[in-house]
Amino acid sequence: MVELVGLRRTFPAAGGELVALHGVDLRVEPGEMVAIMGTSGSGKSTLLNLLGCLDRPTAGQYRLDGVSVADLDDDALADVRNVRLGFVFQGFNLLPRTSALEQVMLPMFYDRAGRFPNPEARARAALERVGLGNRLDHHPNQLSGGQQQRVAVARALVTEPALLLADEPTGNLDSATTREVMDLFTELNRGGTTMIIVTHEDEVADYCSRAILLRDGAVVSDAPRRAPVPETRG
Repeated sequence: MVELVGLRRTFPAAGGELVALHGVDLRVEPGEMVAIMGTSGSGKSTLLNLLGCLDRPTAGQYRLDGVSVADLDDDALADVRNVRLGFVFQGFNLLPRTSALEQVMLPMFYDRAGRFPNPEARARAALERVGLGNRLDHHPNQLSGGQQQRVAVARALVTEPALLLADEPTGNLDSATTREVMDLFTELNRGGTTMIIVTHEDEVADYCSRAILLRDGAVVSDAPRRAPVPETRG
């Protein structure tokens, strides 16, 4: 699903350059659920931006589901972000005056290829998938933190992306709600969704099949956490 070879990212700095990633090599297979961990400044946010096609590497190769991302122009990258990737963030990123159903329909409004002729039906199905079929008309201020994150997950999954990227998805949640959201992620992973989760929490990483530790822009360990979940999606 994901193949990184010698991925490097540098930024201009006074007197030279700042190296954020030092030639990262990484493979994530379809159906895996992988945690990326590291302290502030380790490079995990830079890596997530590259995986999410929000930034381009300075050097190296990134292949997503067999496609070389470096060969794509800006329009093609926008299509990848909209359809092939799903994003879940710490802050939910929900619109305050918009219903759960409308929130989940949003990604399909930006689909230029017309792949989703019935966005409302798809959004309803996505919300039912995350257990919110009875909250379609609720606005964010009418939902708990865990329910808001479920809406965000439904929005990320509605286009059936090849890869789900989550950036500290439980960072604003208490322990009980963290378990609720991670149980949902585990259920989705059992259904075949490939996930990469950036986290600093061991409790979250323990739900994943692997934990990759970054330090100073390099991978220093790649170790199993729990038994991998078999892929069931065709």
